Amino acid sequence: MSTSSTPKFIPTTGELSSLKRDLRFHPAATSNPKTLSAEQISAFNRDGYLKGIRIFNREEIAAIARYFDDLLARTLAAGGDSYSISTAHLRHGRVYDLLTDPRIVACVADLLGEDVIAWGSHFFCKMPADGKRVSWHQDASYWPLTPSKAVTAWLAIDDATVENACMRFIPGSHRLGHLTYTLSEHDEANVLNQTVAGVEELSQPVDIELKAGEISLHSDLLLHGSEANQSDRRRCGLTLRYCPADVRASLGWNAKGVVVRGADQSGHWVNSPRPQTD
Repeated sequence: MSTSSTPKFIPTTGELSSLKRDLRFHPAATSNPKTLSAEQISAFNRDGYLKGIRIFNREEIAAIARYFDDLLARTLAAGGDSYSISTAHLRHGRVYDLLTDPRIVACVADLLGEDVIAWGSHFFCKMPADGKRVSWHQDASYWPLTPSKAVTAWLAIDDATVENACMRFIPGSHRLGHLTYTLSEHDEANVLNQTVAGVEELSQPVDIELKAGEISLHSDLLLHGSEANQSDRRRCGLTLRYCPADVRASLGWNAKGVVVRGADQSGHWVNSPRPQTD
């Protein structure tokens, strides 16, 4: 299946607000998980996240880091920055391989079911002392998807610690539904353009420290963010996005989707092949 038009991957606030979307949390309903435990499924439904799941060993993640170093150097040379490598699986075969890695997909499938679409890949790389934070936000606010069932696997390419600005989550906030945000487009210190205010009043933030090669998993409605990296160490993570095949994408975003488990009987998702270039 192909599309004749160029997909639009950065929707405006107006475009998103005009869409009819189901922005409620849909709990994982897997009764017989194959990779995660029943306790982990319950914790995800309660807290909105899981952390510290080992995927790649030391040698594997070192090779991935070397690959990213080269990709980042090429991106910077072309005029991009350390946050601009997005939807990378449609251009880079190695990123496609990470997005479709069976070990990650197995974890996600225990949360989403047997028909799984992988549709997003975005490097969030905080360079040493770059001074940029990610304000509190919900991923679902940015995505023209419905219903709200997407899960992000955040792969630590570098060790992520409090010192180099690991992610922070607000446990249980995914069960509050879609929250009001303000636009912060002119705040150059904020990597994204939205901010949810008063978050700390909801619950105590949790620091999500990860070792390189580990992933965390979080709901698209979970409030999360990160502080500025003031350390002398880089903090790079690759966000890998997934949803069940019954989710519908507007504004051309179905062109991003790759079937990684089961089937997409409706043919809604384009399911492009692995890129041959890198």
